[in-house]
Amino acid sequence: MSEAPQNDGPVGSLPPDHRAVLHRWAEEGGPLATRANVVLLAAEGLRDAEISRRLGVSRQTVGTWRQRWTSAGIDGLGHRPRTGRPATVDEAEVVTRTLLAPGGSGASRAVARELGLSHATVAGIRRRWRLSPDETPAPSVPTRPPLPSGEVWVMGLYVDARRAVLLAGTGQGVPRQSAAGTVLGTDVLAGLGRAVEAALTAATARGPDGDASPPYGLAEYLAEAGRSHPGLGLHAITLWDASGGPGGALQQAAPDGMVTYHQIPARSTWRTFLRAMIALDSTSHPESSRRVYLDLAAELERYATARPDAPCAAVRWLRENVAGLPGTDRPADSTAGSQSWSGVNQIDLGSFNECVVIETVRLSGTITRGEIAHRTGLTQQSVSRIARSLLDRGILIEDAQRRATSGKPRTPVRLCGTAAHALGIHIDPEVLTAVVIDLDGAIVRTRTRPVTADIDPAEFVERVAALGRETLAEARGSVREDGFLGIGVAVPGPVDIASGTVLGPPLMSAWGDLPLLYLLQDHFPCPVLMEKDSTAAAAGERWIGRDRRARDFAYLYLGTGVGTGLYLNGDLYRGISANAGEFGQLCAIALGRVAKDGRPEILPECNPPVSVPELAVQGGMRPVPAAPGRTSGSTAAYLAVGEAAAAGDPAAAAAVREVAQAVGRGALGMVDLLDIDLIVLGGPFFTEDVAGFYLDEIARTVNAFPTARRLRRVAVEPSVLSAEAAAVGAASTIFHATFTPRLRGRENRARHLPAR
Repeated sequence: MSEAPQNDGPVGSLPPDHRAVLHRWAEEGGPLATRANVVLLAAEGLRDAEISRRLGVSRQTVGTWRQRWTSAGIDGLGHRPRTGRPATVDEAEVVTRTLLAPGGSGASRAVARELGLSHATVAGIRRRWRLSPDETPAPSVPTRPPLPSGEVWVMGLYVDARRAVLLAGTGQGVPRQSAAGTVLGTDVLAGLGRAVEAALTAATARGPDGDASPPYGLAEYLAEAGRSHPGLGLHAITLWDASGGPGGALQQAAPDGMVTYHQIPARSTWRTFLRAMIALDSTSHPESSRRVYLDLAAELERYATARPDAPCAAVRWLRENVAGLPGTDRPADSTAGSQSWSGVNQIDLGSFNECVVIETVRLSGTITRGEIAHRTGLTQQSVSRIARSLLDRGILIEDAQRRATSGKPRTPVRLCGTAAHALGIHIDPEVLTAVVIDLDGAIVRTRTRPVTADIDPAEFVERVAALGRETLAEARGSVREDGFLGIGVAVPGPVDIASGTVLGPPLMSAWGDLPLLYLLQDHFPCPVLMEKDSTAAAAGERWIGRDRRARDFAYLYLGTGVGTGLYLNGDLYRGISANAGEFGQLCAIALGRVAKDGRPEILPECNPPVSVPELAVQGGMRPVPAAPGRTSGSTAAYLAVGEAAAAGDPAAAAAVREVAQAVGRGALGMVDLLDIDLIVLGGPFFTEDVAGFYLDEIARTVNAFPTARRLRRVAVEPSVLSAEAAAVGAASTIFHATFTPRLRGRENRARHLPAR
């Protein structure tokens, strides 16, 4: 412990090393500056009152620090860790815990207790990052220098033997808020952290390439980022630098005016800062899904596990495009004529029991209040109260009275078809289809528009939005504006529902990784839901099929590929990633077809528009001319083979039957796996000409071979939906999300629909 000098002597009486430290503290600012100034002024002979006046602090504070100096010297002026509190606070760790804790930012008290901090400390950090409820919605990241206030995305990560650089993107606007648990989880963060550590360990072990010159590809990486994301402000943040410099090499690497460089916040480590940025991105933008960060983790693992004889020079991960960039913004008049379709709060169901009553009426067609009470177990009084409310709001209407054997006549009720409408859009590689349907499933208006797979994504989104606006405009006279509930969009799988992204649709490579849902939400002031086409078809089948589909079933969707939509235990079954029902691999396993790499083969039979015409030609049928710009597997060729099969052409009939048999083997595995007794066939390629072939072959297979065939008979039936099955189903997902009774909480993906 240092010897304590007298506090009333001149400055010159202070030991030179102590005097230098005190002056440095005074210049740096912060809490230590006040303490240093107290001692320096006291050493000049000033009294406590004068010191208090000059420094703007209380006399008690002056006395405290003079006493500390007297008793302990310069060591007494340093920070003393409080009992049970950490000596230092990692702000980024606090931000991460606060964002990902249950309850979001409102859980700051729990985070404070968990980290051993005061609530005031956590609240102060939230204010610095502008995460408090009373702050502006856009966060502020206190890097050095700070990032501009606004939307923030994690856009890339660069790692080589000398440095790790995080690339952030900023833009104007207010970020969307979402529940972190549905987008990102601590498991993904932990896995990503391990991948980063492994990549840095590998980079350090390899050392810099002697033949390369700094910045080891960083300049090219930043230039590519600028070209790929011209609409964002890009910021390169040094996470780790072996040179220990302040970022000069990074500044030299950044192209002029394209990327700015930053250091991580002073009160954070690079590890916790990376976690905080990912948590902030994930909770601010629904399009930032687990998939984005799982892709990053895979890239880091690839780098870390590269063979010594063929090492990767660097990690150069760049994120896909994000919603809101130039080329995808809606034009100024994009919502012209559609603003009045934003009325989604008119049908606001107040209870689970209301949904139960609506479901009972829907399944029955027409039903009396007494029958509703009998079927639902609700009391007569409850049913009467709910029915009266639904009648007042126009959701139910009364039918003609029925005579009763005793008492007064009974008046049945039914759904009012015109009480609610929804728009459904189906995206197909060859055609876009839009339909407006009412609550009974009747098509009010339908429109189609051709599309090509090589269309620019921005033009494609605008074309989809324009088709939706045109269809709504034509239906305006038949649709109650206060009963328009929203828009459902059906797309080929696989899809990332959490981020609203179309991943890799067949024959639509130009649209891969397109955040379609959130781009369309910018065009329409109403709820927009996205669903895989086969799942949407199952929703439509359930809704429009009424009592005929009031049990579990699988919808076999014959489109560009064969998929399944599953309705199990009274609700759509989507799976953990909303991609349940991918049928091709199940079919390949059932047929014992394995590719050279060991994975189930991609079966041509599970792509009917391609396989049926090819098999027909192999069987001796004359080739059908392809549509301009399309292969022999075009829709036109498939339809021609179907017509020939229906007319008795043996080659055409054999081709359709062979594909139906392959699909049937996959359906057999599905029946045994799910123990269901109903399969519904539909989709654009389940046409009238080929329906009999598919129904006969699949029904024979699923009833002749299942393990439990003695206990059940599996019905194989055609869909009740029209040729626009996916579009009608997409619109039905809006009704399904609004009216179907569920005991569990509403799904996050339907968060924009009216609250129960």
